[in-house]
Amino acid sequence: MNMTKGLTSTGNVVAETPEYLFKRLSAVFNFTLDACALPENAKCKDYYTPNDDGLSNPWRGGVWCNPPYGREISAWVKKGYEESRKDYNDFVLMLLPARTDTKWWWDWVKDKSTLFWIRGRVKFGEHNVGAPFPSVLALYSKDIKG
Repeated sequence: MNMTKGLTSTGNVVAETPEYLFKRLSAVFNFTLDACALPENAKCKDYYTPNDDGLSNPWRGGVWCNPPYGREISAWVKKGYEESRKDYNDFVLMLLPARTDTKWWWDWVKDKSTLFWIRGRVKFGEHNVGAPFPSVLALYSKDIKG
C-alpha cells in the first residue's frame, strides 16, 4: 500500500507496488512479510493492513515495505531502520521516493541503508504513466553500519 494523495495526477491515494518490480525483487530476496499492504494487494502471505498498524507491530524475517508517501513516511522509514537492527529480523527493503532534500532522507536513509536506484519512473498499480518522482530501493540490515 502507498498513500500518494496529491502526488499523482490521478489523485489516487492508494498506489499498489508494481507487480513487475516485485517479481524481480522477490527472485532475489526471500520476503516473508509485507509491512504495509491492503488485503487485495499484499505481496506476501504475511502482511499488515492499516487496521493491523504495521508501525506498532514487529517486522520479522525478510520484510518488504512500500510505505505511505505522505507526511507519515518519516515514521515508516525510521521503523524500517529500527526493525532491521533487531535480532529477529533478516532485512527490510523499502520502495521510497528519492526525496534527498527531506529531513527523513538524511535521518533514516542516506547513511543507514544501501540504495538501489531505479532507472525511469515507477508505474504504480494499474497506472500506465510513471510516478512524477524518481524512486529508490533502500535496503536495511544489521550488516549495514548506520
